[in-house]
Amino acid sequence: MRIPGRFAPILFGALLSAIMVALVSGFVIAITQGIHQGFVAQWLTSCATTWPVAFPTVTLVAPYVRRVVGRLAA
Repeated sequence: MRIPGRFAPILFGALLSAIMVALVSGFVIAITQGIHQGFVAQWLTSCATTWPVAFPTVTLVAPYVRRVVGRLAA
């Protein structure tokens, strides 16, 4: 199953934000509270509550960041 190319920016934002939210929230919880018995449940809750903020942010900000990078990189 392939997704039409016109949805590529949305798919990019969804995947990038999901990966970043999972890594960062897991890292922050592990650093601040340690790995404890309820770690996985707390990590999943954190991911579920922060991803709805991260996804539209990445999707809306990515084009701007690409333009800035295009101007800064040779």
